[in-house]
Amino acid sequence: MNVLVFLLPLALALGATGLAAFLWSLRSGQYDDPEGDALRALQDDDLPPDGRPRGSR
Repeated sequence: MNVLVFLLPLALALGATGLAAFLWSLRSGQYDDPEGDALRALQDDDLPPDGRPRGSR
């Protein structure tokens, strides 16, 4: 039971740190354009101008 004296404050501190990080990310605009970020991840920027994958003929 003595271990709870250390684990309970540690768990509360980690939870508060996670909450603070989430609130900071909300205030700094990390979630302003989630759809634009999702579409940018799907773009094929590595294709050459002719549209064919590199190495294929």
